[in-house]
Amino acid sequence: MVEQFVGTWTLTASENFDEYMKAIGVGFATRQMGNMAKPNLVISVDDAGVISMKSETTFKTTEIKFKMNEEFDETTADGRQAKTTFALENGKLVQKQTWEGKTTTLEREVQDGKLTAKCVMADIVAVRTYEKA
Repeated sequence: MVEQFVGTWTLTASENFDEYMKAIGVGFATRQMGNMAKPNLVISVDDAGVISMKSETTFKTTEIKFKMNEEFDETTADGRQAKTTFALENGKLVQKQTWEGKTTTLEREVQDGKLTAKCVMADIVAVRTYEKA
């Protein structure tokens, strides 16, 4: 059920995100902005089952629209051109990005009214915590 993810979420905590950005190949200047940004994550679903995920910061707003289990082309906030799929696995919203022979996984989960995003690249794991705005 994606319904539990719907809403506006504000970043409240971020662990190891700089290391994660390094691991996926984000340059220094972009990482500095990424570390300072406190994004709002806005998730909605339309009647056709298209999910919109918008990340809003003072620097830039990015939005992706997708259907579950359907691969699409994503230009990430840091400019990577990825092939991306979303799936629901055990109540988690799992996003898989593949680019230039690399793969990263972002697992989003709602527990106790908080949304956690676990960003995994090889052995590097970052955890970002959001609360409902």
